[in-house]
Amino acid sequence: MTDNTSVAVSTPAELFDLSGRVAVVTGASSGLGLGFARTLAAAGATVYAAARRLERLEELAATDPRIVPIRCDVTVDADRRELVDRALRESGRLDILVNNAGRPGPPFAEDETVDGFNSVMELNLVAGFHLATYAATQLPEGSGASFINISSVIGLVSTAPIGGASYAASKAGTLGLTRELAGQWGRRGIRVNAVVPGWFDTEMTDGLFENEKSAGWVRRNTMLGRGGVDGEINGAVLFLASDASSYMTGQTLIVDGGWTAR
Repeated sequence: MTDNTSVAVSTPAELFDLSGRVAVVTGASSGLGLGFARTLAAAGATVYAAARRLERLEELAATDPRIVPIRCDVTVDADRRELVDRALRESGRLDILVNNAGRPGPPFAEDETVDGFNSVMELNLVAGFHLATYAATQLPEGSGASFINISSVIGLVSTAPIGGASYAASKAGTLGLTRELAGQWGRRGIRVNAVVPGWFDTEMTDGLFENEKSAGWVRRNTMLGRGGVDGEINGAVLFLASDASSYMTGQTLIVDGGWTAR
């Protein structure tokens, strides 16, 4: 049995080459987002790096001329629209969107207010939803864009006493949103996938690895016996952003050292 679908054969280098493509990365001023921006730029993309802390973005941009710093509060509707509009206005295209901006809430549910819960959901889930939907409305049919949502192991399994109700809900919601948007937009040529990081030593984990009790907890419960180190998740985002994953959508790529496979 044959079909008329032609498959382009590329070299490994070509599969991961992002030259000429345009990416938007939110939460790019620190932590995992900073690494995503650097990696996509190193692969050849023009990267619109967005966050509230412009001075940090400018420091990042000074390391690579392909990185464009943009102050953006993704919880503000006008900021989200301007982020997408500027990338399209200046570059004429948008190929990659990495929804990474987020923050944790209190670890104990009884300490979390309804307003606080809503605030975490607004940043971690609602902002990424609107950014993706607005971007999708601006792209032509068959654009071939790749949208990547950053979730967390906390969205897959309970990590109590570390984690939190609002954070878990927002990251689980991110995975459901990823599948639904992939289903709605696949015929339009927009792929939507998610990356699930495990425990990485970043600003968000806030001293987790500096405390021997919590660091030991991570080591004991991770198959590789350690937390993730700088750069170990960047390849997953590059894979999903590139042609190497051209037949992949609606999927969750877990990079957790085996945490959730126990």
